[in-house]
Formats: sequence, structure tokens, C-alpha cells
Amino acid sequence: MFAPAATDTARSLSNLACLLETIGDYAGAEPLCRKALSIREKALGAEHPSTATSLNNLAKLLDDNGDYAGAESLYRRALAIREKALGAEHPDTARSLSNLGGVLNDTRDYAGAEPLLRRALAILEKALGVEHPTTANCLSNLALLLDATGDYAGAEPLFRRALTINEKALGAEHPGTATSLDNLAGLLKATADYAGAESLYRRSLAITEKALGAEHPDTATVLNNLAVLLESIGDFAGAEPLYRRALAITEKALGAEHPDTADSLYNLAGLLYATGDYAGAEPLHRRALAIREKALGADHPDTAQSLNNLAGLLYATGDYAGAEPLYRRALAIWEKTFGADHPDTAASLCNLAHVLDSIGDYAGAEPLFRQSLAIREKALGAEHPSTVASLSGLACLLYSTGDYKGAISIFLQVVEINEKTLGAEHPTTASGLNNLAFVLDTTGDLTGAEPLYRRALAINEKTLGAEHPNTASTMGNLADLLEKTGKIDEALDWYYKQLGILENTSGPDDEKTMRVLQNLAELLRNNGQLSQAEPLQRESVARFIRVYGEDDLESTAAYSGLGALLKAQGNFEEAEQYYRKALAIRERELGADDDSTKLIQARLTDLLKIRESKND
Repeated sequence: MFAPAATDTARSLSNLACLLETIGDYAGAEPLCRKALSIREKALGAEHPSTATSLNNLAKLLDDNGDYAGAESLYRRALAIREKALGAEHPDTARSLSNLGGVLNDTRDYAGAEPLLRRALAILEKALGVEHPTTANCLSNLALLLDATGDYAGAEPLFRRALTINEKALGAEHPGTATSLDNLAGLLKATADYAGAESLYRRSLAITEKALGAEHPDTATVLNNLAVLLESIGDFAGAEPLYRRALAITEKALGAEHPDTADSLYNLAGLLYATGDYAGAEPLHRRALAIREKALGADHPDTAQSLNNLAGLLYATGDYAGAEPLYRRALAIWEKTFGADHPDTAASLCNLAHVLDSIGDYAGAEPLFRQSLAIREKALGAEHPSTVASLSGLACLLYSTGDYKGAISIFLQVVEINEKTLGAEHPTTASGLNNLAFVLDTTGDLTGAEPLYRRALAINEKTLGAEHPNTASTMGNLADLLEKTGKIDEALDWYYKQLGILENTSGPDDEKTMRVLQNLAELLRNNGQLSQAEPLQRESVARFIRVYGEDDLESTAAYSGLGALLKAQGNFEEAEQYYRKALAIRERELGADDDSTKLIQARLTDLLKIRESKND
């Protein structure tokens, strides 16, 4: 085959491979890329620039398919060819530097990626100019790296400069401008400028829909990003239709088995999880996992992410036995793909440690938390948000083991770092304040805990909104503290607000909602407000029966609560019925010698004595 014909064949193979990669057929694309590379090596030589192009194409495919080691090797070879054939300052050399920096960024080798991206940027600025769209793209890649490392102050001016270049060079309505808007919006979201982020996401969406169409996969990407933002601020009703629309687009445009469809399923499942719809979330997570295993492979990092989130769902429902092996499988994938000292491996260690903490295996959990912390400190720095997450996990473990002094010390450190890196009014700062307050509350330091709860609540209300679940959680903690300090009227106000938020966001039959309803009814009863307590207590019983069943152990607390209320009202006959119902279930499930069973028995005995004395 003559060289021109051979190179034409290689070009056609590359184009077909690109098409197959776009529709998610990586298995079909790879042999075509390899054949095109082989043809060019044979026809043009191993060090020809076109051979470097084929190396680059194959490397991109391997990168997308999670074979980062394979991709890195090919990118380095393509870079060497271009440096030799075209020169160190050629734009194509810069593109190879950027590609290599990208795969290092994917593997979280930020220290290795940054100098490559900066060198690529310098070449492009010199060769193409400071206002060229390719320069803007390199600026964005460098900014994304800085964003990933938590250097938001360094990333923002680069994102803004890239946006300015694209607006000027491509136009305000160009898809490239939309991408720049999307990138900047992600940074604003990370820094808790939710209003600013939403405005940019909506502008990006409008441009993408107009330029590419309402059914384009890029439109689905922006819809997903906007939905993630709305979910983060508690606007679940606003997020859900966007997630569902994005899913419909990807299924139609790319197919039901495409990795991007798995991404959309994964995101929608996350929303349902956040709203407490675990039954709705689980099949979506399992479908996303199946797609990723089939399309990307059982050992792909995205498969590990699906395993991780399915495990998180099972963990939230108390299925620790189901969650643990999934977390361990995800950990094995990340260790194999990235190595034992990688930040993603650290994240998996932290998740597994939380499961072990929850099942009381403190000896197993502590070294995992400490290993996760050490990896993140080394790879990301002591003040990176992910490092702080490991610190928080370790503090939670110390709390679980009764080491309140150690937990307080670490939570103080967490708050200090969050205030410094994220700001005094960031939701993550509020979370640290809430955790610190909770430990102080547990140790009886109510005076120290109260202002922290109030500050955390004020931050959440301001940044996330009055209806966000995090706001509701802090309200509940504050209300519980106020109840302990005898500030009953204010405690009731917060409990009522918390209940309203949870009923709107998680639904009336969510476990958290039902617990708050039960607690509110008990507080009203204990405060002598029996007429206000009765409808809430009866509603609590009805919900527990509806969700768990009439003879389930979970329903006994509601039965006992209603029994106590009826007793206080002098309705001894009906009170006895509910006490006996609660007692029968607890004796059957826990045994007569269980402390909670004995408590119900004592309450029933007391009721019978009172009724007998009344009859006398």
C-alpha cells in the first residue's frame, strides 16, 4: 500500500474510532485506533507527527476508559515525537503537554500536571497569542487543576480570563463560551456563591440549547450541573426535573447503555437519596453500576464510584453488611488503579472506616481514618477540604469511643481550617461548628454549645436557605439543647420549623421526619400541652404503622408515647391497650429482660396501679 493510500486509510479508521468512542463503544474503537497507529508507523515512521496524532488518539481512548497508565505512556511518546519533529515551542507540542497534564490531573498527580500545563500555556500564548481560543482552553485546564487542589483564589482569575477570551474570539453565544461559563460556575459553587453560580449555569444552558439544540448531550451536561447546584442548596423540586430531562436526553442521544447515561442515572439516584427516597435511588444506582461494569469494565474508577455510592445508600439504610463489601471492592479498584497513596484511595478508606465505626469495630476503623488522613495530608495538603473530611471522620470515631476531649480538639482544628480556607460563612464551616457543638452538648457544656449551634444555623439559613435539610438538622440540635436548658417555648418553635422543612423536603413518611414528629409530641406532652400533643402523637402512630407495620419494633416508641399521653389525659383504658401492644412486640423481639421492655412493663404496671386506686 502506497503511503498516501495508507494514510487515508489510517485517517478513515481514526474517524470511525472517534465516532465509536462518542457513542460509548470503547471496545470497538480501540482496535481501530491501534490499526491506524500501526499503519502510520509503518508508512510514515515511528517518529512522524502523524504517528504522534495516532498515539494521541489512542491515548485519549485509554484515558476515557480508565487505563491511565497506558494513556500516560502514549501521551509521553507523542510528546517526545512532537518536540523532536516540530520543536519545543510548537502549538502541537503544547497540546501534547496539555494532554499529558490532563491524564496526570485525572490521576490526581497535581504536582506532576501543573508544570506541564503551565509550560503548554506559555507556548500557546507565545505561538498563538494571549487571546486565542486554544490559549483559553489551556487556561481552563490549568484553572480546573487549581480548583481541584482547593486553590480557588488561583483558579478564579484564570477561569474569568478564559471566559473573556472566548466571548471576544468566539462570541457570547458560542458553545465554547458556554463551557467557560460552566467552569466558572463550578468554582463559584465550590466557594458557596450559589446565586452567582446559578446565573452562570442558566446562561450556559441557554447558549447550549440555542447553539446545539435541546436534545444535545452537551445540553444534558449543563442540565446536570445546574441540577447539582440546586440540589446542594436544597431545591430538590427544582433539581429533579432537570436530572430527569438530562437522563432522557442521554438515553435518546447516546443509548441506554452509554457511560453518560450511567452518569445521569447516578446523579438522579443521588438526589433521591438526599430526599430520603432510598427505594427509588437503589435501582438507579444498580443500573448505573451495571452500565459502567459493562461499558468501562469491572475495575474502572467510575465503576468504583458507583460501588461507593451504592454502598453509601446501603449504609444510610443501616445495611452495614451490604455496604462493607462494596466499599472494600471500591477500595481495591482505587488501590489497583491509582496506588495505595492516592487521594481517591484515601476517600475509600475513609468511607470504609465510617462503616466499621457504625458497627462498633473501632479498632478496625481508627487505622483506616488515620491512613486516609496521612495520604490526604501528603497528597493534597493539611488544609484541603478532603483532608479536613478525614479529620472530621477521625473526630467522629473518637466521639464514638468516648474520647470527647480528643474529638473536641480535632473539631476545633476542623473549624479553624474551614474558616481560613472556605470562609466564616461557608456551609462546610457550619457543619464543623455543628459537630463541635454536638460534642460539647454531649459533655454537658450547654453554654459552650448553644452559640455554636446558633451560628451554624445562621450560616445554613443564609447560604443554603431556610428549607434545606442541613438547616433542619441544626434546628433540631438547637431545639434539643434548648429543651435541656428549660427554654421550652423556643425549643417548640424550632421543632415545629424543623418538622415543616422535613415534611416538605423528605416527605411525611421519612424516618427523620417521623422521629421529629414523635419528639415534638413528647415535648408537648411533657410540658402539659396535652391537647396540642394528641393529634401529633396519633399521627405519629399512624405513620409508623404505615411505614413499618403494626407489629414492627420500630412502631413501639409511638405506641408507648401515645400510651403516656392517654394516661396523662386520664384515658386509662385506651392507654393500657397501647402499652400492652408495645410490650408484646418488645417481649417478642427483644425479650422480657431487655431494659426497654422492662421500661414499658414498669409504665404499664404504674398505669394499672393508678387506675385501680381511682376505682377504689
